[in-house]
Amino acid sequence: MSTSPSQIGTEISGPLGPTASGDRIDSVDTLRGVALLGIFVMNIPTFALPEAAFLHPPLAGGFSGVDYAAWLVSHLFFEFKMMAIFSMLFGAGVALMGERIGGSGRRPARTHYQRMGWLLLFGMLHAYLIWFGDILVAYAIIGMLVYPLRRLGARWLLVIGVVLLPVAMMFSGLMQLMFEYMRSEAASGNPDMVKAWADVGGMFNPTPEMLDEERQRLLGSFVSRAVDSAPNVLQIQVFMLTLWALWRVGGLMLIGMALYKWRVLSAERSVRFYAAMTGLGFGLGLPIVGTGVWMMHRNGFDPIASFGVVGMFNYVGSLGVAAGWVGLVLLICRLGLLTRVRSLLASVGRMALTNYLMQSLIAAFIFYGWGLGRFDTLARSELLLVVLGVWALQLVFSPLWLARFRYGPMEWVWRGLTYWRLPPLRRTSA
Repeated sequence: MSTSPSQIGTEISGPLGPTASGDRIDSVDTLRGVALLGIFVMNIPTFALPEAAFLHPPLAGGFSGVDYAAWLVSHLFFEFKMMAIFSMLFGAGVALMGERIGGSGRRPARTHYQRMGWLLLFGMLHAYLIWFGDILVAYAIIGMLVYPLRRLGARWLLVIGVVLLPVAMMFSGLMQLMFEYMRSEAASGNPDMVKAWADVGGMFNPTPEMLDEERQRLLGSFVSRAVDSAPNVLQIQVFMLTLWALWRVGGLMLIGMALYKWRVLSAERSVRFYAAMTGLGFGLGLPIVGTGVWMMHRNGFDPIASFGVVGMFNYVGSLGVAAGWVGLVLLICRLGLLTRVRSLLASVGRMALTNYLMQSLIAAFIFYGWGLGRFDTLARSELLLVVLGVWALQLVFSPLWLARFRYGPMEWVWRGLTYWRLPPLRRTSA
């Protein structure tokens, strides 16, 4: 596909943004669709299992045989990898949305901040009413912060992005040292640390009473769950944004801007380029992530180590695996392979905001008390079957919807709120 820089600036609005169907780059939509479906593999355990199972996977969901295989596949190929792709696409969207709006004569900064403001509201409603693991709030805030940098050259964007990425690793390492000190002092009988560790240590090694309290909270009514979970959601948002997302997501957004300016995401580079990107990404990333898995086994899946130094292997390796995924998808697009599959994935990608929220609503209905109440009852392998079912639903629903309508429902609302004017939704016949 040949696309000029001016055309690119009119064709992509970001990983969650609404753009008219005639103004799309298929490769970006396809990549977005892959990331949207893949991120559900990472997210579903946080609906279905206790929070502590994220850092201490043997805690729940089964951890032998097929259940261990389900965790391993998720950890190697999906955990943090799909979020990395989303973050890069979001950064690319910030850069090119500014170009597209600026070229139309409107004020791009005002429109951008309005879009991010509404996205922030969607994220807050999602986080406090549906699911604590929301990422939209972080994307909206960081999207506002990186916007002034969009005019920098690609090399500067890449350098700044690479410089930001290790900051989160530094914070994780320092916090691991602090937690290990607290645990050691509490074990030695230091009365002050015994109390402090009792307050903090539950997120790593929850007691049966803590697990039962979490279960009762999630199996309560819709209102009671939202009210009881609000303090925890606020704590997670502040912690995640300041110590992790600002540096990881912000750095990847800037790298995404650089990739946009280098025409990587529009599948305009050579077949050899994308083949090399695929090989190097998976070839470097998977061994690093795999080393982290080996270290987890070696230290008995100590959750504090998984939070800190051991977790850094996935932090770093996930960047390589994400690059491998990007290279593979764009290589398939560049070669024109799997046309029907790419069309279905692109439809999912064009409705990314709608499908992201749909995944949360479906998972919350299955596992929370206001729905089927299946929290902590399914094994990890069974969770992957749920994932496959939701994938099938969205791969069918998205193209059927877009055959009749110009935008996904949430994309339509977001666009209307941004411009204070709802665009036509239904397609008109020729």
